[in-house]
Amino acid sequence: MSSSSAKDPVKQPLTVLCLASYFKGLDFIRECRRQGCRVLLLTSHTLRDEEWPRDSIDEFFYIPDVEKKWKIEDVLLGVSYMARSENIDRIVPLDDFDVEIAATLREHLRVPGMGDTTARYFRDKLAMRTKAREEGLAVPEFIHILNYARLHDFLNRVSPPWVLKPRSLAGSMGIKKIAMAEELWAALELLGDQQSYYLLEQYVPGDIYHVDTIVYERELLFAIASRYGRPPMEVSHEGDIFTTRTLPRGSEEECPLLALNEKVLQAFGLVRGVSHSEFIAGRDGRLYFLETSARVGGAHIADLVEAATGVNLWAEWAKIEIAGGKAPYRPPVAGNDSAGLLISLARQEHPDTSAYNDPEIVWRLNDKKHHVGLIVKSPDPGRVQELIGNYAQRFRQDFFASQPPLDKPLLKR
Repeated sequence: MSSSSAKDPVKQPLTVLCLASYFKGLDFIRECRRQGCRVLLLTSHTLRDEEWPRDSIDEFFYIPDVEKKWKIEDVLLGVSYMARSENIDRIVPLDDFDVEIAATLREHLRVPGMGDTTARYFRDKLAMRTKAREEGLAVPEFIHILNYARLHDFLNRVSPPWVLKPRSLAGSMGIKKIAMAEELWAALELLGDQQSYYLLEQYVPGDIYHVDTIVYERELLFAIASRYGRPPMEVSHEGDIFTTRTLPRGSEEECPLLALNEKVLQAFGLVRGVSHSEFIAGRDGRLYFLETSARVGGAHIADLVEAATGVNLWAEWAKIEIAGGKAPYRPPVAGNDSAGLLISLARQEHPDTSAYNDPEIVWRLNDKKHHVGLIVKSPDPGRVQELIGNYAQRFRQDFFASQPPLDKPLLKR
């Protein structure tokens, strides 16, 4: 009798298709290769000369940008044609803008992973707020820009200021703070037929926090909470140094954030992957859900998390995608240091940070023109807070520059 192994087909490596409309996710790509996967990268023509980890990528596929974004029809046709010769096992979006396209591709090709309905909760700001409210979570008052009678009622009922937000852009992009009704109607007139792609939200003053999470088979296996210096919207619109620092583990400040974050991700149905969620600690003492996502946080927050814990969110995400619910997964044991991050636009094309020489500095932003950034870490949260405060003041004198906020995404970021 021949052995069963002789009859088994040769196990083929998983093929992972990465979608990258921006230059990011390099550690994800490298980890896929380390795990023995075949890696395909679909990116924009404008990004073909970026420093991708080419030794970790088997094939490149390029697609044109139309008005600084991909046309879903082009992506569907292109990837379907690609699938004639490639057996695609996983489809992974490396940026927030790619989440919906990845979900549509999975549905179309019947590839495992998050589909269109769940993806809405992690991309569409209206869908996520509606879902959070249905689940009994505290959210700022909001309304879809759709029915004018209801909008008039909202304006009479909810005191200004308000925030006009696009439903599907990333971060603070396209957001406008509105002080009075006349200002809102003027803004809506400019939006024209695009109004239904926006929502209006009550402005809730308070500290803004983010929680970065690893989830596998609906179980939260890793989460770390951090507090922004100034709210990112204010930094983007008014000009300032972007800062954030991790909270002491087990602190009174951290525990309610982790609990609310778990409620959000369980309610929204994240089965496996990584998440970056944001919350507001209002002046009224309530903790409000602001937004969430099914991807690694931007603005080098992944580097902040790695400095504090030793956990590389990009690499862990790759392991989760490869395991796919069919193999066990556990994240590495996390370290317990505190860390802080600061980033600024710079007047200089290549800022010199050599005068910043404290031993707590563990990372420097060196590869982006007219940008400057540092990460510090220490077992002492007070020392991190002290350094971030001092460095922010020095950055304003040494480097700081500002520009008007973006209403639309750039081709590179």
